[in-house]
Amino acid sequence: MTETADFPEQPTPDGWLSERELAAIRGRLPLVYVDAVPVRVDDSGDVVAVGLLLRVNGAGEMTRALVSGRVLYHERVRDALVRHLEKDLGPMALPQIPAAPQPFTVAEYFPTPGVTPYHDPRQHAVALAYVVPVAGDCEPQQDALDLAWFTPEEACSEQVQVEMTGGQGYLLRQAMAHVGRLP
Repeated sequence: MTETADFPEQPTPDGWLSERELAAIRGRLPLVYVDAVPVRVDDSGDVVAVGLLLRVNGAGEMTRALVSGRVLYHERVRDALVRHLEKDLGPMALPQIPAAPQPFTVAEYFPTPGVTPYHDPRQHAVALAYVVPVAGDCEPQQDALDLAWFTPEEACSEQVQVEMTGGQGYLLRQAMAHVGRLP
């Protein structure tokens, strides 16, 4: 890699960007993300619980969140899903990625509020959104403080929805509609 004025050479893991590179790219291009709604299903495949992370956002507020993260350069979407689910829910979460992963929707996050229901002040991002059953033991990891399981009705309730920011509450409701569990 040659050194440039915009991106001096810095050692980073394969597919990762330095903070400086990421900031420069976020200002110029939409980035690809995955959003995952972790769920528990019964024997017939019906969603019986939704896992929501508890995090502290940039403003210091406690919020509920879905699993979300960037797709790295040269990484398959299915691998990004597994990586982010294991990063946030722990290595024993055992996510069940379908053989042909198709998103239930595409969420377009804008830095300008109100363009779409999704807002991310840092960037313009396009997220492929999935409902992913998890079969194993889940423990919050990384910057997640807690993981709580809600019934689909509780997750879609006003009380939980107000704890979600950036349009993730809207995305959660779309996910529950997709699986036939919107109250």
